[in-house]
Amino acid sequence: MPQYQTKQRKELLDYLAFHSDEQISARRIARDLPHVSLSAVYRNLALLEREGKISRCTNADGRETSYRFVPGEACRGHMHLSCRRCGHLYHLNDEKSKLLIESIKASEAFSVDPADTVLYGVCARCRRA
Repeated sequence: MPQYQTKQRKELLDYLAFHSDEQISARRIARDLPHVSLSAVYRNLALLEREGKISRCTNADGRETSYRFVPGEACRGHMHLSCRRCGHLYHLNDEKSKLLIESIKASEAFSVDPADTVLYGVCARCRRA
């Protein structure tokens, strides 16, 4: 059941929607929205995650949890690529995801959950820079 929509919660959701191609830490959100306390950010992130509006992921270094906006059904259940340099998040093509998942399943006898899978690397833009 959706929670009451506070001004802070709406601002947080708008912020995440604007940054939908990134994984963002709670600390960065609190820094970018200085009138929203870090505890309010965490509280609202937990509610939004339960509602399926955002997804939680662990950064490549494993030190900090990040969050990404889930803009509807088109994004749910898809693998993503995340650039370690610029932080940009890319949606992996469905066919390529399926091929990769099936290859891992066949060769490693391991079943991958695409909804929770983020592959880290360096995007073409950052490689050129």
